[in-house]
Amino acid sequence: MKIIFKICPEPLWREAEKAGIFEGAPIDIIDGYLHFSTAQQVRETASRHFAGQRDLLLVAIDGDRLGDDLRYEPSRGGDLFPHLYAALPMSAVLWVRPLPLGDDGLHVFPDLEQ
Repeated sequence: MKIIFKICPEPLWREAEKAGIFEGAPIDIIDGYLHFSTAQQVRETASRHFAGQRDLLLVAIDGDRLGDDLRYEPSRGGDLFPHLYAALPMSAVLWVRPLPLGDDGLHVFPDLEQ
């Protein structure tokens, strides 16, 4: 199983849970695909794009359940990032956990292997 991650503001994610599908954050909609990160990329994603933000959730997704709509494409520094060219079905979500800020102002990540 290939686990990928989405960092999402909690209110936006809770709306998606009610709808049964995640259509994306504003940046996803503008870009035409949902942005995800691998376990090796997600901490840098948090520091670059979500620095100092509270009320975030970390969502783990089974990338294998997304089929051909999931593509790994070059982004920062040529690194391959997972992009989903479809809405995210809740059936692919493995878990959702809070992503709080620590006393140092950095996000405190849960164990990504569980």
